[in-house]
Amino acid sequence: MLETRFTRLVGCEIPIQQAGMGGVATSELALAVTEAGALGMVAATLVPPAALMQILGAMRSATRRPFGVSFLLPFLDQRECVGIAARAARVVEFFWGPPDPTLVGEVHAGGALAAWQAGSADEARAAAGAGCDFVVAQGQEAGGHVRGRLGLLPLLDAVLGFLPVPVVAAGGIATPRTMAAALAAGAAAVRVGTRFVTAQESGAHPTYVKALLEAGAEDTVLTDTFSVMWPNAPHRVLRSCVEAARAFPKDVTGEIEVAGGKRIAVPRFGVPCPTRETTGEIAAMALYAGESVGQICAVQSAAAIVDELSTGAERLLRAVSPSF
Repeated sequence: MLETRFTRLVGCEIPIQQAGMGGVATSELALAVTEAGALGMVAATLVPPAALMQILGAMRSATRRPFGVSFLLPFLDQRECVGIAARAARVVEFFWGPPDPTLVGEVHAGGALAAWQAGSADEARAAAGAGCDFVVAQGQEAGGHVRGRLGLLPLLDAVLGFLPVPVVAAGGIATPRTMAAALAAGAAAVRVGTRFVTAQESGAHPTYVKALLEAGAEDTVLTDTFSVMWPNAPHRVLRSCVEAARAFPKDVTGEIEVAGGKRIAVPRFGVPCPTRETTGEIAAMALYAGESVGQICAVQSAAAIVDELSTGAERLLRAVSPSF
């Protein structure tokens, strides 16, 4: 297995972090990734404290391997959730906001590692300065909400060698070759999102998964179309869903189930992506997808995805340098 600063720090076997994608990164997916030897992440967006405690308690009962919890700052309404996550998980990660030393301190006080996903070199340096144990550098190739404006390799070039903590590469990674390229560039791990949306354990709606499998890299677009509930937040989605949403004649595209079994309406141009329990016009909802989508051809188990990426990347790297 590929041992890196990331695997030694986190305690996992494989330098892959599954992205904490809201609605999609269920505990089932996170557990499958974790049990495969990588770092699974539970999305805690809009999950109330009692439900989060229950979810993470079940995770701890199911595995002794390290896993993480991901928070989106614009939706972190109940601060006590950070402490709950820090006491249960190995990693607590934040995204979409200036790195906050107070939040990092709360994570450390609970006994977990703190991480921040950054879209620029300045934000990455701020995250390290705030006390984060590792930083995720997100290139604009990424699916979902995109913080910066640089491609992954230029961003890595601006970050690697300038931070005292490990850097995880995110954006456009879905194959052994792209994983190997990021590790060869100096990243300590890779963050994979879109590929795991199509995993058997994903919470994504089957229509969403089918759209991803049929799409190519040229079929994604960086836009601000789906900004109801979260304005001024660029995101990468399939171009087809933008066209479908603009053509949709009603104000509500469907309903989505959130933690606790409550169902809420999804407004036209709303942020939520369709999950298994979502009803309505799925094609007109936010179908988040990174530029790696063209390399995804089949639904696989999370374990098979982790094995394919890690084994293939290791083979490629050792072919170039036996020291890997």
